[in-house]
Amino acid sequence: MRIHAITFDLDDTLWPIAPVMLRAEQHLDAWLRAHCPRTAAAYPIEAMRALRDRVAGENPHITHDFSAQRRLSLREALLPHGYADDHVDAAFAAFYAERNRIECYADALPALDQLRARYPLAAITNGNADLEAIGLAPYFRFSLRAGAFGAAKPAAEIFHAACAQLGLAADEVLHVGDDPELDVIGAHRAGLRSVWLHRGSTTWTEASAQSEVHPDLIVRDLGELVAALADAPEPGTRAGPR
Repeated sequence: MRIHAITFDLDDTLWPIAPVMLRAEQHLDAWLRAHCPRTAAAYPIEAMRALRDRVAGENPHITHDFSAQRRLSLREALLPHGYADDHVDAAFAAFYAERNRIECYADALPALDQLRARYPLAAITNGNADLEAIGLAPYFRFSLRAGAFGAAKPAAEIFHAACAQLGLAADEVLHVGDDPELDVIGAHRAGLRSVWLHRGSTTWTEASAQSEVHPDLIVRDLGELVAALADAPEPGTRAGPR
């Protein structure tokens, strides 16, 4: 398998997202209790979560944009209780700062260090993680976030946009991610090679309803990916300068 660049999903691929989101919700709740107590009383964590889910369901035009969903839900929670748009901005900033405080899986940074020495790396994410804020931007040429791009995985256009920025054909790019539908099947249908990063024990057949699609590689951690690519042909010059 000759590849010239690698794209990565972020949440649940480089770090676990569930503890991050729980901590961000708790931080937002504490901020609201300190600065907007009327809203905090009306919307404890579970109620705020339900509000966000309702806002997302009622606004399909921002399904791809988690930041827009969060801001809109905060407006609905804050403005009826007498708070203003500057409170919405401050509340979102408090939430978002905590959302970008992540802890990578133990295998992630060593693997990224080894892979970036050989391949250009890019990120394709449906989430709203900010690699600059997190401190991981130096590992990547760029990050395509669904909210800013305007479409989310598994849409082919976000994969194709990444390939275009890399200056490569789709079949010269390897996409790595944890989600069978969004990452593996999405990448496959867009013409990319794919790696299913699966840290559990479920088989591909059990995880995917689309049994006609199979990842090019299945790995349990990113160290296995580094090992699997160790004997791959050296990338050609089409990937451009690193």
